[in-house]
Amino acid sequence: MAPGIPAAMERPHFIGIGGAGMSGIAKILTQRGAKVAGSDSKESATAGALRALGATVHIGHAAGHLADDATCVVVSSAIRDDNPELVRAGELSIPVVHRSDALASLMQGLRSIAVAGTHGKTTTTSMLAVALTELGLDPSYAIGGDLAGPGTNATHGEGAIFVAEADESDRSFQKYDPEVAIVLNVELDHHANYASMDEIYDSFETFTGKIVPDGTLVVSADQSGAVELTRRVRDLSSLKVVTYGESPTADVRVHKITPSGLTSEVTVVLNGKYLTFTVSVPGRHYALNAVAALAAGVALGIPAHNLASALGKYTGVKRRLQLKGEAAGVQVIDSYAHHPTEMTADLEAMRGAATDARILVVFQPHLFSRTQELGTEMGQALALADASVVLDIYPAREDPIPGITSTLIIDAARSAGADVTAVHDKATVPEVIAGMAKPGDLVLTMGAGDVTDIGPQILDHLSS
Repeated sequence: MAPGIPAAMERPHFIGIGGAGMSGIAKILTQRGAKVAGSDSKESATAGALRALGATVHIGHAAGHLADDATCVVVSSAIRDDNPELVRAGELSIPVVHRSDALASLMQGLRSIAVAGTHGKTTTTSMLAVALTELGLDPSYAIGGDLAGPGTNATHGEGAIFVAEADESDRSFQKYDPEVAIVLNVELDHHANYASMDEIYDSFETFTGKIVPDGTLVVSADQSGAVELTRRVRDLSSLKVVTYGESPTADVRVHKITPSGLTSEVTVVLNGKYLTFTVSVPGRHYALNAVAALAAGVALGIPAHNLASALGKYTGVKRRLQLKGEAAGVQVIDSYAHHPTEMTADLEAMRGAATDARILVVFQPHLFSRTQELGTEMGQALALADASVVLDIYPAREDPIPGITSTLIIDAARSAGADVTAVHDKATVPEVIAGMAKPGDLVLTMGAGDVTDIGPQILDHLSS
């Protein structure tokens, strides 16, 4: 049976409870019996789901939302110091707990798998959650996106395994002590928190050093940053390193990936034996994520053939190449990709799944700092599409940076030969796309901001 509620978490108050990471922890605590409360800036399906579980969710931020008897206030790195509820917590001397510390406390006493990497964390964590559930192991899990099947990003299970997405963006993944850690890739991102690749490597080394004695690091044998991390940590005496990928030196070697429409068949060589299984989402990068999940499960002692079969039950995560619908012969698909590597991978996956279709992209850049550092590469990625619409930058938690706009991406895209249209009024996008799209086309809404809301509007416009 999974552990109960840490004493400090008996009556937690979450500031920003609707966020992907925050809501997952709140759900698990509610399911374990905690009296959960919190606030968020706007109403959402997530807020409704939390209320259905018994949590109290306020809309808007106000000092009066924080109960005097709260045992702690949970925050993420996005919460500013002047938030009225955080200020009130200080006045009441209520302990403030970072989201990562709250999650770490829930993982105590369980066999945990922490999934890290610049890209692919949500998908790989989800694959493991689905497969372990399919095998009857009843895991707990906390994921940065909603599973397409269960439709939730977190659950409390009665089994002995906890699978968690481990976020490197603010170094919070250094709080966990996993039995198995996955590192999918190591690239420079989150420029507000990391100034160089050396800082990124140091952070991942710290994360790797937190793996419990005799635990396992599952790490890519293909991606250059992951290979460098392996070189840096391989001599740790208490650590077992298992590499995976297409490299001939990989411990779990990918022999072949065969695309088939929106699925792939993957054959790996594991302990000298060939094993073939199906991945029910398109793209080589998703196939490699599944192999990482396979290697991690095997490291926990789960039979490889059982796990491989169960991985085939994974059908996707919301916002990860999620089909939103079809109208007038045009399919609309939603992608969370916001880093050039992710953008390229998803566009290549779409091209491989539908070789005869035109691909039209609606891209919303995410964060001024990311655009400043990677805008050129984002524009180059958009050259893989047949035509793109680029919106203004979604600021999220950031203030504008003078001179940094989506024009940086548009200019780079045009220099790479891309057909790009700048649209500053998001409300006009459905009409613009409806004027561009033809039967048989694929429309991809892409980005980590609210561009996801445009997909249904495009479908409505196409229908009319």
